[in-house]
This record gives sequence, C-alpha cells and structure tokens, in this order.
Amino acid sequence: MAYRGVWIVALLLFARGLPAAAQQPAAPPPPGGADHVAALKQSLQQSAAALRTYQWVETTRISVKGEEKARTEKSCYYGADGKVQKSPIGAPVQEEGKKPRGLRGKIVENKKEEMTAAMKEAVALVKEYVPPDPARIQAAKDQGRLTLTPPDAKGQVRITIKDYLKPGDSLTLDVNAATNRLSSLTVATFTDSAKDAVGLNVAFGALQDGTVYASSVKLDVTAQNLAVGIENSGYRKVGG
Repeated sequence: MAYRGVWIVALLLFARGLPAAAQQPAAPPPPGGADHVAALKQSLQQSAAALRTYQWVETTRISVKGEEKARTEKSCYYGADGKVQKSPIGAPVQEEGKKPRGLRGKIVENKKEEMTAAMKEAVALVKEYVPPDPARIQAAKDQGRLTLTPPDAKGQVRITIKDYLKPGDSLTLDVNAATNRLSSLTVATFTDSAKDAVGLNVAFGALQDGTVYASSVKLDVTAQNLAVGIENSGYRKVGG
C-alpha cells in the first residue's frame, strides 16, 4: 500500500509540473484576414477624408461597339455639402456626321435614348461601388459573405464579397498586403431596369501623402455594346 501511495503522489506531482500547453491545446491564432479587412477599412476612411481637400480633372469617354462617340473633361472638387462638384472644361467632343431622316432617323434616335438611359443607370452604379463603403465591408464580414485569400506572388491579398450592394452581385478587392492599400477593384452587377449585365474594373493610385484614389474606371454594358472609361488625374490641393 505504501509503495502504491508513493506512485500516486509521484503521478500527481508530475501532472502539476506539466506546462499548460501540454494539458490543454492552445487556441488557434485569429486569421490574418481580419487584420487586412480592418486595415483596409481604415485606409478607405482616411482617403475619403483626405480627398475632400483635393481638386482634379475627370476625363470621360463613351464608346459604342468599340468606337468613341463622346468625350468630356470636367474639373472636380468636393463642395461644402460633401458632394463632388463638376465644372466642364471646354466643349464636349461629339461624334460628327449627318443624322438620318424619316423612320430610320426615329429608330436611331430611339436607340440613342435607350443607350443614354442605360449609360446613365450604369454610371450611377459606379458611385455605389466606388469607393467601397467600409460599413458594407464590415457587414459582409459579419454576415459571412466575405472571403479572403492569402497574399499571392505579387503580395496582393484578394477580398471577395458576395451580395455587396444587391443580391447576385459580387465585389472583388485586390489589396497590397504590406500597405493594406486598395490597388484594384472588380464588380459584376446588373442594371435594375433591364437587368443588363454590368462589368466594372477600377485601378487605384496613391498620392504622395498616401491618399488612395480611383485613377481609372472601365465600365461595360455588353447588351448595349456600350463602354464608359473614366480617368482621374491632375490631383492638387484646393487653392494650391
């Protein structure tokens, strides 16, 4: 009995001496994606505030079946109401040529109005996706609609959000893993009226102070053979 008691005491002492990790598995570290998402949200918020102190030039090109039909340049800045104010620079470049008459002319005009409506609706969608809304990103994360892939060979983390703005759409963000700055954005969505598929590709640049901005936007409405390209350039401080 005494011999047995010695072994029991020895086992108890051994168990007490075990490190905590051996007694209970350590909890896994939180996924790195959560850090990237939080850092991206902060970067977007900081850039949105900084852009209000800048003015820039917006160049818009509208193409139909690959042929440029119109081009405009506008000076842009944020007004006191927080909305972007745009002033035309020069006269818009329009397609030249004689307008057809009669029934053919009416068909052409109706088609033009239809395309104009589709273009306006598609362009309006750009404002809903660009820049991405930090609150929508957080909501997607909380609801399990956000997925994140590890950095690729170029050091880019990819964040994909399903049903970002409306059921059935998707928003893909490519983020620099080192700086957590947004480098590009891709959207697959559709117009609410005709349900035309709309593709949106945006490249982002960074100003000297680190402010991120949409440098180029390409929007395609395949059903209408319509493409809209927007370039933002010439950023400088308001009054500078």
